[in-house]
Amino acid sequence: MKKFLFLCLFIMGLWFALNNFQGLATQGEFDSVIVNFREDIPTSMVSDQLGVISQEYQKKASLNSIFSIDDHVYTLSGDQNLIKQLKKSPLKKYIEYIEPNYLYQALEAPNDPDYSKQWNLHNINIERAWEENQGEGTTVAVIDTGVTRVPDLRQTQFVAGYNFVNDSNNAEDDNGHGTHVAGTIAQSTNNNYGVAGVAYSTKIMPLKVLANGGGGTVADIAEAIRFAADNGADVINMSLGGGGESQVMKDAIDYADSKGVVIIAAAGNSNQNSASYPARYPKVISVSALDAAGKKAPYSNYGAGVDISAPGGSETGKILQETIDPSTGEPQFVGFEGTSMAAPHVAGVAALIKASGIEEPTEVLKILKESSRKVEEDPFNHYGAGQLDAGEAVKLAVKGQITFRDFFRWLRDNGYLNPRFWIDGGVVALVPKLLMVVGSYLLAWFLRVYFPFQWGATMNWGLILGSSGLFFLQGIYIFDLPQWPFRVMGSSVPELANAIQGTSLLNPFLASVLIPFVLIALLLGHHQGKLFAVGISLGVASCLTVHALISPAVLWMPSVDIARTFLGLNALLCLGLAWLATKGEKKTA
Repeated sequence: MKKFLFLCLFIMGLWFALNNFQGLATQGEFDSVIVNFREDIPTSMVSDQLGVISQEYQKKASLNSIFSIDDHVYTLSGDQNLIKQLKKSPLKKYIEYIEPNYLYQALEAPNDPDYSKQWNLHNINIERAWEENQGEGTTVAVIDTGVTRVPDLRQTQFVAGYNFVNDSNNAEDDNGHGTHVAGTIAQSTNNNYGVAGVAYSTKIMPLKVLANGGGGTVADIAEAIRFAADNGADVINMSLGGGGESQVMKDAIDYADSKGVVIIAAAGNSNQNSASYPARYPKVISVSALDAAGKKAPYSNYGAGVDISAPGGSETGKILQETIDPSTGEPQFVGFEGTSMAAPHVAGVAALIKASGIEEPTEVLKILKESSRKVEEDPFNHYGAGQLDAGEAVKLAVKGQITFRDFFRWLRDNGYLNPRFWIDGGVVALVPKLLMVVGSYLLAWFLRVYFPFQWGATMNWGLILGSSGLFFLQGIYIFDLPQWPFRVMGSSVPELANAIQGTSLLNPFLASVLIPFVLIALLLGHHQGKLFAVGISLGVASCLTVHALISPAVLWMPSVDIARTFLGLNALLCLGLAWLATKGEKKTA
């Protein structure tokens, strides 16, 4: 008995704590309340109840819109206290649900002042990708003219690179091309300055292989590829190219691929029917360029070797990033165009995919292709598999994965980390459910004093399923899945009938002694089965008692008092039925 008293004191303390704890998660702001009357109630009766609300609460409820007439959805000004009052009032039997009318806001875009000019990032649906990650924990090697840390790259993380042109550790840019490319990949974002980058939390590895005139050798590029693979790069971007196949280059690419590095290159700017090298190699993702209208850019190579297309810009709309003025070395925001600008979009998205947990280059390519926006008529392969879609790519990458961070975020975003959720705004009230469970065990303890019986797993499950069910499952919400299976799995026996519709009204056929009686009659000759049925009967008794005290809402009952009486009498009948079933039990040690 002491254990039960301790448990009751714990429940009372929990009730107090939850009512006074503000919670770990934001529940949202609202200044009005949604009241959804049951659809099976005549409009005239709804009007009567609106009059009651107006008279008793001094609140005028209004139809949400002309489209809410059939659904009986009304709104009225109010706060959490009004919700509590309405849920406890006799009006509840006419209402399907009462909930806050939360205020939602447009999702925020980055605060970079010129982000609105980056049509290219909007074109690839980047904000949807950022909801999952921003490239954390990945490194992109920029094999180019070097990278200078202009002001809009100051917050971007860098790792050590190399200057293969001059054989030094100083990989600064003296052309402007490489810095521009690095900006598309990881320009510092949300820094109230300049523009944004695709994967702004990735690290940049600057590898200078092109001189200030923009030219470089195959040998230097091949060495840079191997350097990137040996020093932790996840992705390589090569916005460069030319004619002629090279074995030293191919070997370097194969080496990097074998170490799990995703390699991306520009298809070329000659408007020719084939990608240039190194984009043409099988283990390199070749990128053609789109203009601001989503069409093939006039200069872009196409055809053989092209894997995917991405924004590269044209005279009607260029790719804006911060780079340097090669004549002065000073930073400047300038628009470039070319497949050189298209490739880093794909490199940035590859970093986002890698940050989602996809490791193998072939898998990254598969995701890029499957998630791309398909172009139905593309006889000359202008677009490869389609047009880059960062949002869909990351969504596909995380599909089916549940990491601890994802699970924690899911709990937080749905309010489950806020204990008040289970009392005020949740699908199930926590304390009443706990009272049902505790009550069923108290009744079982009471019976065992007079008719000792063997207490095992079957009795426990009967008590739980009869009193509260696996009620926590009712709080689970998974997007795009119907909720009624969770309600059914999370309902006790008296609540099963209304689980599919999600109403609070109990069906008198299940919220009664009927089911326990049938179970005990069927299982009376089977010892363990009978104990399960006794547990169900005691659980139902506890469930009906709590409902009678807190929310006596039963179908076809004309008043709350009649519903309360019905539930109370059936609770007593369930207790009496369990008492009769246990009379024949022999005393156990």
